Amino acid sequence: MRLMGEYDPALTTYVKGATVIIQTPRGQESGEILCESTADSLKWLVDPTKGTIVREATLQDAQSIAQNKKLEARAINTCCKFSEKRGIQLTMVDAELLFGAERLIFYYLSESRIDFRDLVKDLAKEFQTRIEMRQIGVRDEAKLLADFGDCGKPVCCNSHMIEMPPVSMKMARMQKASLDPAKISGRCGRLKCCLRFEQDVYDQHQQELPELGSLIITEKGKGRVLAQELLSRRLLVEFEDGRRISIMHSEVLNVSAN
Repeated sequence: MRLMGEYDPALTTYVKGATVIIQTPRGQESGEILCESTADSLKWLVDPTKGTIVREATLQDAQSIAQNKKLEARAINTCCKFSEKRGIQLTMVDAELLFGAERLIFYYLSESRIDFRDLVKDLAKEFQTRIEMRQIGVRDEAKLLADFGDCGKPVCCNSHMIEMPPVSMKMARMQKASLDPAKISGRCGRLKCCLRFEQDVYDQHQQELPELGSLIITEKGKGRVLAQELLSRRLLVEFEDGRRISIMHSEVLNVSAN
């Protein structure tokens, strides 16, 4: 599972993109240098992990990382076989072997709680390390496995997002997005996270514009607000003489309740 955090370089300088070996609360892991840890960069992280950078990855370390990837693929197949043998129903998503081999973590989907005690014993005997079974949701599955979204760019959950924000149909309606599930659903089958990114702007504009049905006064006369165009900050107004005109919010001189 991709994690971001702040790690002490111990007076050593590392360049962006360098592969390093780090010591984390989970054990010894490999990671990539993204940027310098500053107050501005840290404010974007929610509960960041902390640790120390042990060293820049050597050629031997790179070979160990590649070997771990092969072992992870075998671990997924082995876990599927063991779980099927014991009659455990789950969907295996991914496996993660820490660089130092302190633990092997299995990520899975399941609709119900599962007793893993016997399965964990089987896996610990097979791989001779600590085993963790971690249940995840469909959004986490996309974060681990998805590649590109409908926009042609890497999926947000697998590139820069740390936590999954709540997304609702109300947001889609407010942004006048298509309500076709096939068009507003992401790789996980849930509403696209990008609907959440601009919601704060829509909420702000909606608070600043007169409410639907409110009476307003402009230089063109008195009228009632029929509709709002939030991003363009325009209002559709029906005036007392029956005219319906689209005006800018800046043209409103006064607002009164219904």
